[in-house]
This record gives sequence, structure tokens and C-alpha cells, in this order.
Amino acid sequence: MKNFLADRVAIVTGAGTGLGRAHAHALALARYGARVMVNDFKGSGPGSPGRAVADQIVRNGGMAIADGGDVTDFAQMEAMVARAMGEWGRVDILVNNAGILRDKSFSKMTLDDFRIVLDTHLMGSVNCTKAVWEQMRTQQYGRIVMTTSSSGLYGNFGQANYSAAKMAVVGLMQTLALEGMKYNIRVNCLAPTAATSMTEGVLAPEALARLEPSAVSPGLVALVGEEAPSRTILLAGAGSFETANITMTRGVFIGNVDDPVAQICARLPDIQDRRGEAVPVSGWEQYKLELSKALNGSEQYGSPVEPKFG
Repeated sequence: MKNFLADRVAIVTGAGTGLGRAHAHALALARYGARVMVNDFKGSGPGSPGRAVADQIVRNGGMAIADGGDVTDFAQMEAMVARAMGEWGRVDILVNNAGILRDKSFSKMTLDDFRIVLDTHLMGSVNCTKAVWEQMRTQQYGRIVMTTSSSGLYGNFGQANYSAAKMAVVGLMQTLALEGMKYNIRVNCLAPTAATSMTEGVLAPEALARLEPSAVSPGLVALVGEEAPSRTILLAGAGSFETANITMTRGVFIGNVDDPVAQICARLPDIQDRRGEAVPVSGWEQYKLELSKALNGSEQYGSPVEPKFG
């Protein structure tokens, strides 16, 4: 397994500082044979965090170079990818990990703090992915991981900006996985649980000791291998791994009644009933489900003809 990623070229953003997850990610990718571009916006020169991680990989016998590009600047991300191409001739793996926090309750949060978090997490992921996308399509191979969070999936007090950004990258992943399918580009999300400044004083020391960032990285490596899945939301922490899914219930058919609002209110428990819920293949599944019930005049699920998209 140490050659699991042999000859693959990986870019990891935010890999020098921050929450420390990417530091572990970059080292793990290198340990499994990948050549790694270590991106961190604080620079790539001697003494910079990104350079320190790259140097550590090289000392361990791997191949790595540092990049100081800012993920919020698309031109810098294009230059980063061009540099990786010039050095190694391809880019196989992109880990969108760069991020920041500006935690406050929504009532106290400024719009500037909201925007900068979205710009870094969401648009940073967009910029990096756009910069590698055509190359991956051309080479008919790509593995992309978006870093999401349980805060985005389930919410967390004081993190409206962060939660919005982290759920947004899930939507980005869902569509890119569909669009990349025929090019063998697989796109997934990783939701790490690791000890950070946010968890200090909240969790007991013995619990924090189990939340080492390195415990998350095996999940990342699994998501970027040759046989990686696609459209998977992998949760990882303390040596445990789970998946999250965005599901759709069977719901109910109300139809043309005198007071549909009253019917919806009365039957909300039935609408929310999770028995028989499904993980939709695409957003079109909602149309199919609702139209099939409308056309059949019942709650039976038929198969309306799917539209053709250009």
C-alpha cells in the first residue's frame, strides 16, 4: 500500500498552517507515494510554513515543492497548476483544504466576515478546481476532494458563514462528480473531526488526544486512489469513519384540494417520514418523483421521461 499513489501528482491547499489537517494530509499523500505540491498563502520561501512541510517530505524520501499562491486569486491558482505541470507533467489529485474561521453569532457577524469565509472556502475551492479541471479532462483522470464539515452538514452555533461555505462545497461536489464522470474525474467530500482551537476547553484532554489530524488522513488517501468512489461525503475522526447522505423522503401527494396548506400542515409527519427514503442520483429525481405521483394521481412512484440537457 505504500505505493498506493505512486507516480501521482497531488496539490494540497492550505497545507502549511491553519488547522493542521492539511499538514497531515500532505505528509500522508507523500507517504503513499504521491508527489506533492504544498500550497500555503504565507509563501514558499525558506522559513515559510509550506516550505517547511515540503522540506519534511523531501527529508522523508518523498518529492514535494512549496507554493505560496492565494486560493482566492484564480490567476495565482492557474500559476500554481502550471508550475506543477512544468515540474511533473500532470496533476492527478487536488485536495481543497484551505480555510479560515471568523466565528460569531449571526447577529454580531459582519458581512465582511461572512464574505471572506465564503471567498476562502467556497470560491477558493472553485478557483483551484477550475484551474485543474481541463487538465484532468484531457488526461482522462482526476481525483478531487472538497473539505466540508459537520458544521455545514448539520449546523453549529456561531458559524453561519463557515456552515454556509461548507455546505456549498457539498453542492459543488455533487455536480462536478456528475460532470466529471465520463472523464474519470471522481469528486468527493471529506468532513474531518480533529482537535483545533475550537475544541480546546470544550472537550476533555483525553478526548482531544484521540482527535489527532493524522487520524483523518487515511480517509483522504482512500478518496484519491485509483478505485476511489465518487459523490461520497466521508466523515472521519479519532480513527472512525462514517458517511453522510442528502436524502429525499417518499413524501405524500396532496393534489388539487381546497386547502393544500392545511393538508401539508396536517400531514407533515407523513411528509417527513424517512422510511423508504432515497439518495437521489441527481436533482432531477425530485422532478421525477413529484411528476410521477401527479401523473398517476397517487403516491406511487412512476418513471417520467427525463429531459435532455445540452
